[in-house]
Amino acid sequence: MPPPIQLFDQASSTYTYLLFDEDTRQALIIDPVDEQLERDLAVLREYGLELLWSVETHAHADHITSAGLLAEHTGARTVAPAGCGIGTAAVQLQDGDTLRFGGETLKALHTPGHTAGSMSYLWRAHVFTGDTLLIDGCGRADFQSGSAADLYRSITQVLFTLPDDTTVWPGHDYKGRTHSTIGQERKSNSRVAGKSQAQFEATMQALDLPRPRRIDEAVPANQSSGLRHDAGHETGLQPRGEQGYAGDVTPQLACDWWTRGDAVLVDVRSDAEREWVGFVPGAVAIAWKQWPGMAMNAQFDAALRAAVPPGKKAVLMCRSGVRSIAAAKRATELGIEAYNVLEGFEGDPDEQGHRGRRGGWRFRGLPWRQG
Repeated sequence: MPPPIQLFDQASSTYTYLLFDEDTRQALIIDPVDEQLERDLAVLREYGLELLWSVETHAHADHITSAGLLAEHTGARTVAPAGCGIGTAAVQLQDGDTLRFGGETLKALHTPGHTAGSMSYLWRAHVFTGDTLLIDGCGRADFQSGSAADLYRSITQVLFTLPDDTTVWPGHDYKGRTHSTIGQERKSNSRVAGKSQAQFEATMQALDLPRPRRIDEAVPANQSSGLRHDAGHETGLQPRGEQGYAGDVTPQLACDWWTRGDAVLVDVRSDAEREWVGFVPGAVAIAWKQWPGMAMNAQFDAALRAAVPPGKKAVLMCRSGVRSIAAAKRATELGIEAYNVLEGFEGDPDEQGHRGRRGGWRFRGLPWRQG
């Protein structure tokens, strides 16, 4: 079997891991980062992989996940530890649960301490430890329901019981190191090796680490799989000029602009989505990507220019408000005043992974038809 593909985000020193089955090309990704979305999609294309699962080790405080974005772009299902409060994840893992991709299996190991819900994941002779066990270190335990006592037990009674030659793939490293082994960490990890629980707790208490810079932004976003659809709901409009398009609008405001004739409503979902899920009568259908393979629509630019006359805005809608952001950025490059419709047609998935019950054009009672 091929080794894990290890990817790195310089800004947060975060490692992302891509695992796949050679025969079926089915894959899963662990701890993806939102700013690396295009990189990760490119790697999936390069290796010819079908992404089945986007998996979190915990709700991160130092970066925002791209789990929801990957789900939108690839059809993958989002996965999170049940104790982390990530309510939008389609699968909520308990200790011992498994995920299958092709003929391969990933096993969840509940390893609380950095956060109460933190998980590590075991695949063959590899363990992905998130922030629980780092190379010659471990994650902090002083916020987000952390517990040094729990962390000590997770490391010594769960991870250190794995075979010595198990490869450790950490969630972060700040010194350029890529991996270690259970045997090496059990022998020489400066935080925990040879220490009693009391000594470990004293070590952790003495760290006096600064508060994570992005915690107030990252944790709430990560509890919704990285999708931040609540922006601007009080006013209906949130400007986004700094992100390359005019702004985000609620479904109701988009509908108001459209019915008044101030804007053209553009549905950028695929033909199959509109046929099977529903559509808005009178909206202009211009797919951003099409099946099979969600290939880019080469006619998008020309069709959008033809659909939006000078002086009118474009409001772009997809399934849940992700592809439409990319489409709004492209429309802006074409000289069109373009807005993303928050929540999209179907909204976010609920706790069971079902769409259509948590926001979205259809859920909010705006005009639509089936079939």
